[in-house]
Amino acid sequence: MSEKECIKAGVKAPDFTLKDQNDKDFKLSDFAGKKIFLSFHPLAWTAVCAKQMISLEKNNEKFSALDTIAVGISVDTVPSKRAWAKELRIEKTRLLSDFWPHGYVANLYRIFRDHDGFSERANIIIDIDKTVSYVQLYDIPELPDIQEIIDVLTTMSDI
Repeated sequence: MSEKECIKAGVKAPDFTLKDQNDKDFKLSDFAGKKIFLSFHPLAWTAVCAKQMISLEKNNEKFSALDTIAVGISVDTVPSKRAWAKELRIEKTRLLSDFWPHGYVANLYRIFRDHDGFSERANIIIDIDKTVSYVQLYDIPELPDIQEIIDVLTTMSDI
């Protein structure tokens, strides 16, 4: 795990703008009234990260029904993200490039692994008021349980 203490639930989510695989800006604060699910993965083109991003794509309609925008984030470049999305047949899910400044958003959320040059594997949910409401870190080789995230989002929608 990171030497830094990661961002905690209850704090205001730091705003950011990153490019997605289609070179389009994704700005957190542009999504008023929506929950945001940030799914950080260490690196594209790796098996567990691929499964993690495919799970976002497969559950796109569930996220939409829960008024949630789900995005994947890693330190890979936009061209790499574009090629990877094509390879994985990801068409609806935005894969964000935290390449430059290298790991900027991962550092904002205090989940950048300085010694590795990439982020923790982490899932962070931001509520409609742009407050962090859920943070879960995983061991690098561990595939996050997407149903756990859907359950948390469902509970948030029921409140």
